[in-house]
Amino acid sequence: MKAFLGTLAAVCMVAGVLNAQAPTPTLKVGDTAPDFSLAASDGKTYKLSDFRGKQPVVVAWFPAAFTQGCTIECKSLAANGDKIRKFNVTYFMASTDPLEGERGNIAFAKAYNADFPMLSDPTKETAKAYGVLNQRGTATRWTFYIDKQGKIAFIDTGVSQRTATSAEDMIAKMEELKFDKK
Repeated sequence: MKAFLGTLAAVCMVAGVLNAQAPTPTLKVGDTAPDFSLAASDGKTYKLSDFRGKQPVVVAWFPAAFTQGCTIECKSLAANGDKIRKFNVTYFMASTDPLEGERGNIAFAKAYNADFPMLSDPTKETAKAYGVLNQRGTATRWTFYIDKQGKIAFIDTGVSQRTATSAEDMIAKMEELKFDKK
């Protein structure tokens, strides 16, 4: 019994540490999404303000390139890009990883045939503005759905529990939010 209680206490402590590392959402539905200007894996720099009035944007924040959950999420989005692109939307994965280098977003996008840009925020300023920067200094896996007017339409904070269905979940949410199709 003593060993069981010790194990239970350890599990609770680990759960508490993991929960403490996740930020609390500071943005909410209806807020204007923070503007950004970030370099991407496709060689371009993207500004959120460039899409305002034109089309919705989906930004899927992820903790770190080449890690298990992030790889699964990337593969899901890459395998279903044709279905996502049926919507008049621009979508990104974004992290605090550097753009270049063997663990950077260019290498990550290339390794998993990502047919969408991966944004790099090595200064972590955009991650802070979106409230996704956690105590480990990486982004928390949250997806932001931003409408055509630049307002946050939905924040999915549960992506970590379903990385394998990231694309399907994104498609379902865009349907629910009534994002236009091409």
